[in-house]
Amino acid sequence: RQFPGCGNIVTFSQFLFIAVEGFIFEANFGRKHPAIPIRNYFIMVAMFFTVSVVNNYALNLNIAMPLHMIFRSGSLIASMALGIIILKKRYSVSKYTSIALVSLGIFTCTFMSAKQVASDSSLNQEDGPQAFLWWLLGIAALTFALLMSARMGIFQETLYQKFGKHSKEALFYNHALPLPGFLLLAPNIYQHAVLFNQSELFQVPVIGLTLPIMWFYLLMNVITQYVCIRGVFILTTECTSLTVTLVVTLRKFVSLIFSILYFQNPFTGWHWLGTAFVFVGTLMYTEVWNSLGPFLARCQRRRPKEE
Repeated sequence: RQFPGCGNIVTFSQFLFIAVEGFIFEANFGRKHPAIPIRNYFIMVAMFFTVSVVNNYALNLNIAMPLHMIFRSGSLIASMALGIIILKKRYSVSKYTSIALVSLGIFTCTFMSAKQVASDSSLNQEDGPQAFLWWLLGIAALTFALLMSARMGIFQETLYQKFGKHSKEALFYNHALPLPGFLLLAPNIYQHAVLFNQSELFQVPVIGLTLPIMWFYLLMNVITQYVCIRGVFILTTECTSLTVTLVVTLRKFVSLIFSILYFQNPFTGWHWLGTAFVFVGTLMYTEVWNSLGPFLARCQRRRPKEE
């Protein structure tokens, strides 16, 4: 909210922290050889870095944050579509229905939240053909990033099938190899570092350290992002790319609901409807009632014996 264009310094800080941690504890200061050939990591990193940078720069192309969130809620559809095209996968009708319900629910909630702030986010946008062309370019960038992200998930899935599960190694190389690319963004990162230094001072609880509040926010973001991305990379070794996308999308949905409650935005009937779609769609995807049926049947068979 205070610095909407600070995406590059946030991303750089996350990459740097995870790369340093991985260099020490996973790569053993460079002495451990990767189990997956390094050229495959370069391909994955090119995708990963491109998605991160394109998503950040889309905000500079007349794309408001609510629209940015709405667009990225389509990741499930993109992942399923590419899985069908590239991996030749076929899904049951319930899987197609569940993905459609989850996507519709997230889209509904995000769209209703977007309406609440759309007027504020569009105040500074210029009118006219030029602004519209920049907006179209932003939509094209978001579409490209969405499809590239889905393609990266499928690429990871095929790598793990071929070389085995190495989530910590993949986490390290995916964040260490792109670091030189941030040199291209150095002026923007430095500019926001200066702005962060000028933010109001904040005393950290317990330890009593005083620092600019934006640096404290950044530190908290980096730590929580590390926990999050660590979990995601472990998940990629255990599940298909579509299941990983579903879990990550649900995490975004929970973040959206939390932000509505935290910032005291109205939670309308449309939000309840969207939440219901997400809940039912998730249950359909996990096929929980297929497991619940036999469980209840076993309970009924045991009851006479217990009596």
